[in-house]
Amino acid sequence: MGLHDFSIKPDSNSGLDLDKPSEQEALEAVRTLLRWAGDDPNREGLKETPKRVLKAYNEWFKGYAENPTKILGKTFQEVEGYDDWVVLKSIRLESYCEHHLAPIIGNARVAYLPDGLVVGISKLARVVEVYSKRLQIQERLTREIGLIIEKVLKPKGVAVLVEAEHHCMCTRGVNKPGTALVTTTFLGEAKTDIDFRRSFLDRSSR
Repeated sequence: MGLHDFSIKPDSNSGLDLDKPSEQEALEAVRTLLRWAGDDPNREGLKETPKRVLKAYNEWFKGYAENPTKILGKTFQEVEGYDDWVVLKSIRLESYCEHHLAPIIGNARVAYLPDGLVVGISKLARVVEVYSKRLQIQERLTREIGLIIEKVLKPKGVAVLVEAEHHCMCTRGVNKPGTALVTTTFLGEAKTDIDFRRSFLDRSSR
């Protein structure tokens, strides 16, 4: 069972329990890849590259060290009576595919129908960030975002749409830049409210 399997809890941080290599081991692994690529890791331009790669990895995969349940845990009581859809669009998304470690670049749209609990809109963006800053496939990423919102806020409905370009197919393989993958998740009333779904998908295409 993988870290992100749909059967596990959406707020799982089980990756933190793995036997993490030391910093020195990680640095040496980067040097090995540089040699394998055909270059000399000891030349001037590459001497500091392993350290830079580790620093970049700390940014790109910081989602493993963050708990989305805590992010969504603070809600606003003064607007708990709000009972219409909340939609946050054009959330910039940067992730990395688990098959090639290549970038996934795009945007997410998140919506939920409150049932008493309303959360700050920045928290929705942070949840997208947490899951995107892990090794991903887009279908799972989309579902994880929806499941954690459903679990913590217990809304009447949740909708998530992700549209992104995968560099594993635009810079290698079939080499088709500009191709975007669109994935959706609809939970609760978002599954049955056809008018909302049409509106959500229509606004997502603009």
